[in-house]
Amino acid sequence: MSNFMNAIQSLETSISQTEEFQKLKGAVEIVRNDEQARTIFTQFRDAQLLLQQKQMQGEELQEDEFIHLQKTAQLAQQNPKIMAMLEAEMALSRLIDEVNRSLIKPIQSLYDGL
Repeated sequence: MSNFMNAIQSLETSISQTEEFQKLKGAVEIVRNDEQARTIFTQFRDAQLLLQQKQMQGEELQEDEFIHLQKTAQLAQQNPKIMAMLEAEMALSRLIDEVNRSLIKPIQSLYDGL
């Protein structure tokens, strides 16, 4: 088990040293240091979390909640700092998806030929 945990720690370190991670880290700092961008992003994230929570509970958004979500999304999309951060996040997410695909290969191979 310790070899497995060492491999996980090594992967964690490797990910944090990738260009994708470093770009996201820089983009997050830029948003964090811009009060307006930080406020818009916080409102956008809170609206998204509310939407996810309601979806998980099988509830629908109220009209005012939907309008708020649309407005916050529009403001976020109009802010170049937020968009750069979201694009960097997506690039890192693609890298993590590749890692996940590699991690599940041994499991998938168990089912080959069934």
